[in-house]
Amino acid sequence: MSGRGAELFELLDRGEVVLGDGAMGTLLQTRGIEPGGAAELWNVDRADTITAIHTEYAEAGARLVTTNTFGGTSARLALHGLSDRVRELNLAGARIAREVADRFDGWVLGDVGPSGELIAPLGVMEPAEVRAMFAEQIAALAEGGADVILVETMSDLAEVEAAVGAAADAAPGLPVAATLTFDTHGHTMMGVSPERAAEELAALGARIVGGNCGNGPHEIGPVMTQMAERRPAGIHLIAQSNAGMPRLEGADFHYDGTPEVMAEYALRMRELGVGVIGACCGSTPAHVAAMRAALDLAPTGS
Repeated sequence: MSGRGAELFELLDRGEVVLGDGAMGTLLQTRGIEPGGAAELWNVDRADTITAIHTEYAEAGARLVTTNTFGGTSARLALHGLSDRVRELNLAGARIAREVADRFDGWVLGDVGPSGELIAPLGVMEPAEVRAMFAEQIAALAEGGADVILVETMSDLAEVEAAVGAAADAAPGLPVAATLTFDTHGHTMMGVSPERAAEELAALGARIVGGNCGNGPHEIGPVMTQMAERRPAGIHLIAQSNAGMPRLEGADFHYDGTPEVMAEYALRMRELGVGVIGACCGSTPAHVAAMRAALDLAPTGS
């Protein structure tokens, strides 16, 4: 593990909370991205905007900078005719995040989202193909300066296995964090429970495991409670909740989770022993700032 990554785990091992950042996709919608546009393309065409968003989160108190590469696999980029630009767009995203993290003494999470493909026998792609696809992306994130590979918003443990394996192939010196989305009666869309996830994600090799996205803080609380009860020794927890639920107002969706709601969520996650606390869809630097203030004002154990 690199020196920077080792420092992060030293903090977590001491029981300290490391605050993550918030949403990128929903925030880009307020910055002018076209509906259905490729967010990763902005790492090259609108790098100043991506830098500004990372900086705003860091100024709000986030110590983790998550690369703008959620859809950075060739399968996802192919939807925009960009499948031949995997290395370029992921490398650019990692370098932008690295520059901001270095200015704020933080760490870079190299973001890897679902491929959108179903793995055999449910789909047509073989595990080795999906693993190679993830490895292509992860190699570029590592080259650009990621400290941790974040495999997020997953539903299928087979896809997580492919991604974690890809990290071992392409970036063997980097630790992996992995999160599933539990939005179907406390399970993932593929029927994985939080208890099973905690054990199996760790068994695959993830050092940090948890949940993200979903239907808001009220839902992720029980999920993280169950994961906390079953996590193996030496494994840290991560929670990244949506800022509530999206509601249609006029032509736009707005999330109903206020900064105050997210501040309460941050305190609850700390009580459960979650070491990495961040936010997901609908969150903004204002939400992260409220989470930072709440964690700073309320001493551990209060």
